[in-house]
Amino acid sequence: METRVAALQRAARRIALHPSGIFDAQYGLLFPWVPVCFGAGSGLYFALRFEPSALDYALVGLLGLLAAIHWWRDQVTGSPPACAVMLLCLGALWAGVQAHLSATPVLDFRFYGPIEGRIVAIDRSASDKLRLTLDRVVLDRIAPDETPQRVRVSLHGDQRYLDAKPGLTVIMTGHLAPPSGPAEPGGFDFQRKAWFDQLGAVGYTRTPVLVLQPPGRDGFKLGLYRLCRAIGSGLKARVDGRAGPFAAAILTGDRSDLDADAVAALRASNLAHLLAISGLHMGLLTGVIFAAVRFGSALIPALALRFDTKKAAALVALLGALAYLGLSGANVATQRAFVMVAVMLIAIWLERRAVTLRAVAVAGLIVLILSPDSLLGPGFQMSFAATTALVAVFAALRDSGWLSMHGQTGVRRWMRPVLTLVISSAVAGAATAPFGAAHFNQIAQYGLPANLLSVPVMGLLVMPGALLAACLYPLGLDWIGLGIMGFGLDWILFVAETVAGFDGAIRHVPAPGPVALPLIALGGLVLCLWQGFGRIAGVLVIAFGFGLWAQTERPAVLVAETGRLIGVMTPEGRILNKPKGDGFAARVWLENDGDGKDQAGAFQRGDLKANAFAFSLQNKSLRFDAAKDLPPETIQELCDSSDLLIVPRYRGRLPCTGITQEDFKREGSHAVHLGGGALSIESSRAHRGARL
Repeated sequence: METRVAALQRAARRIALHPSGIFDAQYGLLFPWVPVCFGAGSGLYFALRFEPSALDYALVGLLGLLAAIHWWRDQVTGSPPACAVMLLCLGALWAGVQAHLSATPVLDFRFYGPIEGRIVAIDRSASDKLRLTLDRVVLDRIAPDETPQRVRVSLHGDQRYLDAKPGLTVIMTGHLAPPSGPAEPGGFDFQRKAWFDQLGAVGYTRTPVLVLQPPGRDGFKLGLYRLCRAIGSGLKARVDGRAGPFAAAILTGDRSDLDADAVAALRASNLAHLLAISGLHMGLLTGVIFAAVRFGSALIPALALRFDTKKAAALVALLGALAYLGLSGANVATQRAFVMVAVMLIAIWLERRAVTLRAVAVAGLIVLILSPDSLLGPGFQMSFAATTALVAVFAALRDSGWLSMHGQTGVRRWMRPVLTLVISSAVAGAATAPFGAAHFNQIAQYGLPANLLSVPVMGLLVMPGALLAACLYPLGLDWIGLGIMGFGLDWILFVAETVAGFDGAIRHVPAPGPVALPLIALGGLVLCLWQGFGRIAGVLVIAFGFGLWAQTERPAVLVAETGRLIGVMTPEGRILNKPKGDGFAARVWLENDGDGKDQAGAFQRGDLKANAFAFSLQNKSLRFDAAKDLPPETIQELCDSSDLLIVPRYRGRLPCTGITQEDFKREGSHAVHLGGGALSIESSRAHRGARL
């Protein structure tokens, strides 16, 4: 025992004298940390509550330069701490540069009038309404240099005569407003996403949309998108039932006709990832192409003996992935999947091991360079969490020989595919669960069996069927492949609806605090990327992150940015003052509470009135009054009888603690916390800070 303690003391002394010594055992294995440090720098930029000045950028650049010089001069180990600082600075600087490059005009008032523009994207809103994204926008009485580059309009009313196609120039009379801020302080920031998407206004129309001009020569990108929509329409017409829109979604990215109940079932069974064109789809497609080319080459001995068919198969698979990228619309998720697959196929071409943590790191770095803001989205987080965990786990199993098909200690050959499927589904599910729970506030309790029954069908029937249909299309025999694909998709929908119907299929969870998820991610990275017993630290960090998550307290009172919807937390759950209206904010609040009720159900919990009410919460009195012209004496009476007064239509200054119309216009949504018997008010703007 004394010898072990003495050894630990000597090790601690060496680390204290030479901190970089802890990296000695990691020599040659630190490259996977490059995108981690780069992404951490981008994350620090997004977490700031102020927009850096030119001097701030210069200081960060100088720090990065000094770290780079120190790293370059250390020829032995490369000084990992200096390299990490350099990458942090680069990530922060690059995120700032991209944020400024994304700047376009943003509407700063509510607009009503004629809206003209060219359709560049078609999808559906959360309320299942057809939605158009327009560029080349013309707004009545607004100068061109003040007009948003893009706007998004939801179509209400009778639109039966509109056949929406990319490239059409349309006109309508509608409402537009600036992109809305977070539904609650610290919540999802749609304004930030809209900024990077160069979306300057959102709104709706209740009048028929009229076509001004048919599609013209609109360039390669829009022409490709038009081709995608045409292929999607063909799939929906030729694949029977609900499998048609499902096929269009996974092959072209067109979700405009997906059945809402089917989507809900896929989410409840943890199969919604099959809808997004992600690494799974890209990997399955390229895997089928790679295997088909190699198998076909092996049938021709003269070809197999004279040429490196493995490299040829990798090249053909890469071309197939590129074609899939184009036909699926080349959205951010598909670009990310293509980068990951392309890196691995290029590794095969270079005669390097394809599935390694280095390959995943290269893909992650490329994605972060192309789109730094993707770091904040669930797609990036869940994709790379699953990929990193799978590669790390199977590398460990491979190195240990546990999956070997040879010898008495190995797994029997016939059990290997089954075991691989179970392990991969379990590992991917465990790796993505925290991120899915944080972003979507629910956990699918039976996700593992649903994936075990569905993912193999996607790989064995759906994607091969799609590839077969594409190959047989020139012969007019594509119905064979489409039939196979449709059967597989019907099976997946059957599994999703069956599993979603089980009691307790969904467990609702509250949103974590701002630190919990980053800590869980850091712990997972240490567990996967660090070599040696230091991985234990990753488990401890993960446990600490979950502990913080469990202790997160939700706001006592939430107020929407319109000031008309109030949510008060009680032991029975949050009570809302309206059964409808401000539906997006209501849904977000209840989801973040981990509450399965809808807005109407939350309203029925109490007797809050839509226009005026009084409520007592932990010995604090809350008063709400939405009247328009409240006289000063009424304001004084309300102040005298309340600890917090909310008057969303009052424009003057209050003689007490409260929130007025000007506060909502300037600060957005508000949250009220009760800590230590004292009220504290936080706004979305104060939480986010003065950013671009």
